[in-house]
Amino acid sequence: MFITVLFGAGCRELVNPWCSLIAFTTYLKQKVQVPPEGTIALLAEDGHLVRLEEKTAQAPSMACSMLQEQGTYVLVQIIRGKDGNFPYYESLLDNLEHQYPQLAEELCWLSRFPATSNSQRRRPGIRHSHQEKGFPSRSRRVTSLPSRNR
Repeated sequence: MFITVLFGAGCRELVNPWCSLIAFTTYLKQKVQVPPEGTIALLAEDGHLVRLEEKTAQAPSMACSMLQEQGTYVLVQIIRGKDGNFPYYESLLDNLEHQYPQLAEELCWLSRFPATSNSQRRRPGIRHSHQEKGFPSRSRRVTSLPSRNR
C-alpha cells in the first residue's frame, strides 16, 4: 500500500503508510521540517481531512487504517488558535490555490476564513476522519485532483 503526498514547490513523495502512526507522522514532519511538537494532517483529493494525531486510546495505531490506498494527499500543518480559537490549516504545498483551487477553498473553510472565490459557498460540515466526529457530512464534494504523470 502506498499513497502520494504533495508538499513544497511541487514535490511528490510516494509513502508507505503500512507502519505505526507515530513513525509515519515523524517521517513526514522530518521531510518537510515541521517541528516534532507540530501537528500535521493530510487533505485528500475529495476534501477529506485526515488528522494524524494519536491523542486517544481509540486512535488507530497504524497509519494505513486512516488512508485510502493509492490516494493522493496534500500535507497540511495545523496551527492552534490562540485563546482556544479554531485551528488554522496551512497547506505545505506551495501555491495550492493555483494548483488545486477546490482544496485551497476547503482549507479556508476548515480554518473558518471567508471564501476566496465568488463561487457558491459550502454548507456546514465535511466528512472527517473518525478522530474528528461531530461534523455532519457535506453533500457537495470537491472534485478529484487531476492526474499528473511525471
